[in-house]
This record gives sequence, C-alpha cells and structure tokens, in this order.
Amino acid sequence: MRFRFLFVVFWIVLLGTVPLWAAKKSTSSQLAKQRAELKNLEANLAKQRKKVRLLESEEKGVLNTIAVLDENLNRTKEYVQVLAKNESTMKQLLAEIGHSLDSLDKEIARRNRAMQKRIRELYIHGDRGTPEEILAILKGETSPERQIYYVNRILTDDREKMDRLSWLLRERALKKREASGRLSELRSLQSKKTAEEEGLKQQIQTQGAVLASVQKSKSLQTKAIQEIERNQKTMLSLIRQLEKKREQELAQAKKKKNSKKKVTGKNALPRIPVKPIGPKCLPLNGSIIAEYGMHEHPVLHIMTRNLGVEIRGKKGDKIKAAAAGNVVMVTEIDGRGPSVIIEHEGGVYSVYGHMSSIRVKEGDRVGNCEDIGTVGDLASLNGIKLYFQISEGTDTVDPLKWLKKK
Repeated sequence: MRFRFLFVVFWIVLLGTVPLWAAKKSTSSQLAKQRAELKNLEANLAKQRKKVRLLESEEKGVLNTIAVLDENLNRTKEYVQVLAKNESTMKQLLAEIGHSLDSLDKEIARRNRAMQKRIRELYIHGDRGTPEEILAILKGETSPERQIYYVNRILTDDREKMDRLSWLLRERALKKREASGRLSELRSLQSKKTAEEEGLKQQIQTQGAVLASVQKSKSLQTKAIQEIERNQKTMLSLIRQLEKKREQELAQAKKKKNSKKKVTGKNALPRIPVKPIGPKCLPLNGSIIAEYGMHEHPVLHIMTRNLGVEIRGKKGDKIKAAAAGNVVMVTEIDGRGPSVIIEHEGGVYSVYGHMSSIRVKEGDRVGNCEDIGTVGDLASLNGIKLYFQISEGTDTVDPLKWLKKK
C-alpha cells in the first residue's frame, strides 16, 4: 500500500499545474522603464533640493529664489506623477499575477480529478499489464526492480508532459515569490508618494508666501527689476563677445585674402559666401506668451522689457534652429537656464533658452529648421516655454519681424 500511496502522490504533484504566464511582458517592461525614469528624477530632485537648502544659508536674489523654488516644485510634481504611474503599473502587475495564480489553482484541482481517473483506468483496464500484476505492484508485493520497470513503462508516454509540469511548478513558486516582492515594493511606493504629496503642499505654500511678499514689497520689486536688467546685460555681453570675435575673424580673413591676391595676381576669383538655403522657421510650434519689448512680468506683475519672445511649449517638444548657421555657444545663462546661441549670416545671432535637453555642441553647423534640442521649464517662472531672441550685431530686434524678412 505504501508504494501505491507514493505512486498516486507522485502523479498528483506532477499533474497539478498548467502553462500560464503570471504577468504580461509588456507590463514588466513598462515597469522597468518607469523605474529608470524614477531613478533619474530622484537624482535631479536631490540636486534641486540641495539648491533649496542653500537658499536658507545664503542670501540669493529675488528672481533666483523664486526660480529655485519653482524648479523644485516642478520637479516634485513630476516625481509624484511618475510615482503614481509606477504605483498603477505595479497594481496592474499584481492583478495579473493574482489572476494567473487563481487559474493555476483551478487547473491543479482539475488535474487531480483527471489523475484519479487515470489511476482507476490503469487498474481496471490494465493497459500496462494484467489487473493482478498492477495490484501486486501497487501493494508493493513484487520486487523493487519490477516496480521501477513497471512505473517507467507507465510514465514513458507522459515523460514530456511531466517535464513540462515540473518546470511549471517551479515557475509557479517563483511567481508567488515575485508577487510577495512586488507587494512590498508597492507599499514602499505608496509610502513615498504620500510623503512627497505632503512635501508638495508645503512647497506650494512656501512659494506662494515668497511671491506674495514680492508683490507687496516695493523694495523687493525694485530688486527683481535690477536682477532682470542684470541678466539682460549678461546676455548682451555674451553677444558682444561673440560679435567682437566674429569681427576679428573677418579682419584676419580679409588680411589673408589680400596677401593671397598679391601672390596669385588679379586673375584670382573672389570667394562667394554660401548663403543659407530654405526659409526661416519659428523654432517652436506654440502660442506667443510674451512679445518683444515692454510687457508685464507673468509672475511678479511688474513692467519689464523683454529682449526676445517667449513661446509656450509642451514637455518633449523639439526646438528648431530658426535659420542655418554655426553653434557658437552652449551655456547656462542667468534667468534663461540651459541655452544655445547660433550665429547666422551677416552677424545675426539667435538665442534659445529654457532648454531641457541640447543636441548640439559648439562648432556644429546646423541647417534651416534643424532640431537642436527640446523645450523645458529650467529657470522659467511660468511653466514650459522657449525664450527666443534675435540680435543683429549687438542690437536686439523683434524676432517675429526678423523671421518674416527674406
């Protein structure tokens, strides 16, 4: 009887599952992508919060303080959104695993019944020997060698199926452990999300208090205007440096050309400058939220002079070069964040600010409407936007009017 009991148990275990996937690959890959995004955001958020801590120990300008708080607020909002997305994906994955495990349990019960029927049929019909022989083996009355031989004969037809079922049993155990791990991860995410949401409320209150104090205080407004003017002077200083460098290069080229003429004679053909091909283009498809010239500051509500235009954008929108030219500067500009400056024919410079990513480097040649990066909200006080400026030499002009020139 002992052998019969072991034989039956052996079949129950091996026939107790079915090939099911506990979770869709698409959900798992989606979760992996979101984890990478979270890791990147956490690194950026740590840097940003370090800036906020420095505000408490150092006296910063009005605009810089607001910009740092605003950027920290935006990064926290983005982080909370990704946490929520991660939480949703994790719940979906857990639901898939739970559904698959439920299906496995039902199939185990079904196969138990099938196994019992199989044993009865073997006993009744004796398709692998006489009923007396099967009974003797099940009672353990024959030699061990004979028992092993007979069991092997019975299992030969089902060998492939048993191997598969054995693998599925291991897979089922792995999925159960995965479900336990995912549940723990989900609880950690939910705890982190709750803490970030509370912190977000405090940040909104802090930023609101700072803005309110600036809007009420004339002295702080004066400081803000001085900061804006100082940032503009920095921008114009960069353009002057670039223009001075261009003029020096032109003078050197002219000198070299004249000396070459003396050597080659009057028959030498003059070099014709290559002109940009194709029309100019607006660097970002979006509405103009701040025009060139005097306008009301969107956050401080004070009148300031704008040296360019501001164009509303969405996360990930591509920024295009307004015309063909050479990238002469890639830098961080006060008040404009990560920026690119392109030199065009005739000493014209275009400036692109508040970029979240930059695809070009200094010295690159870009064509008309070529992608140079993506728009962001770095150093912006009112969301995702592009700052676009045009200078003819050292003088700024209305970018929208310049775009219409042929």
